[in-house]
Amino acid sequence: MDIRRVVTGHDADGKAVVVDDQKVAPITVALVPGTEFHRLWGADSVRTFPDDGSRPASGDYFPPVGGFRFGFFTIPPGSTELPSDLDFDAAFAEFEEKLPGLGQYTEPDEPGMHTTATVDYGVVVSGQAILELDDGVTVTLNAGDSYIQNGTRHRWSNIGDVPAVMAITLIGAHHRKVD
Repeated sequence: MDIRRVVTGHDADGKAVVVDDQKVAPITVALVPGTEFHRLWGADSVRTFPDDGSRPASGDYFPPVGGFRFGFFTIPPGSTELPSDLDFDAAFAEFEEKLPGLGQYTEPDEPGMHTTATVDYGVVVSGQAILELDDGVTVTLNAGDSYIQNGTRHRWSNIGDVPAVMAITLIGAHHRKVD
């Protein structure tokens, strides 16, 4: 999916201006074929306005307390099988390089399940996404549906015929069960 990011700021006289306008390529990794991550904006601390439009520092995929992330997440349709010749160590290294810190939250025995110290806001833009909670309960979200994820253990899937695209905001929060 082509995602365009337009960033506004202020010139030296305080006038509102467009300071950045560009396409943002998705991050893809061999470990989750067909899945796309668009990291559009984020910060690791409380923000002041970046008048020049410069992107704030945002290291790990999930933000720390006081930080936030904004982007898109695309889930491919159906179940995704890993290639039989996949070099798992190389694929995990790529995953960690492109999506730093995300791997530490994944559960090897329950693929896709994770719990993070974030409050997540999302809207399904297109397709159909399935939210599964740790007790097996599932909720089907269609285009236009929104969700607020309050640090609960969950995973996403897509049983439809087309990719499920979600606009997401992640806000770092204190969580008594997650470091």
